[in-house]
Amino acid sequence: MNLNRIIRHLFMTRWHVNSAFPARSLIAIGNAVIESHRAHIGQIRFAVEGALHSTALLNGKSARQRAIEVFSELRVWDTEHNNGVLIYLLLADRDVEIVADRGIHARVGADEWETICREMESEFREGRYESGAVRGVRRVTQLLATHFPVAQPEKGELPVSPVVL
Repeated sequence: MNLNRIIRHLFMTRWHVNSAFPARSLIAIGNAVIESHRAHIGQIRFAVEGALHSTALLNGKSARQRAIEVFSELRVWDTEHNNGVLIYLLLADRDVEIVADRGIHARVGADEWETICREMESEFREGRYESGAVRGVRRVTQLLATHFPVAQPEKGELPVSPVVL
């Protein structure tokens, strides 16, 4: 059990989340997702969570484990081509996790996802939350456009608005 991590999570408030991701930033991220969906038939969701619930925290749940739960809760896996991608940020840890459905994960290696996560985390460490999130969406867009290009315009299967948990 990491005492510093517990303290960060306990003191992470909704105010901190709203400060890092005000409404205008959520709109910009949502617009980046909308723009992204014009380039491919994949589906992107962006979710930010301030901190883990105390039970999850005390049980040592990792950001990756929580991201997988959110992937399921938001039904990112529920796409026709199995090409949904969740970009998840656990703000208290400043940890970005990308969870990709099997259709896209089979074509994109874990190293590529990890590179995008590290780039976003670097932006977040500098306090550039909006630009880091938009940059992450654009980098995921490049991968989806390469492997799932648009054949014809279609309606997105998942909501495009960012989720604050």
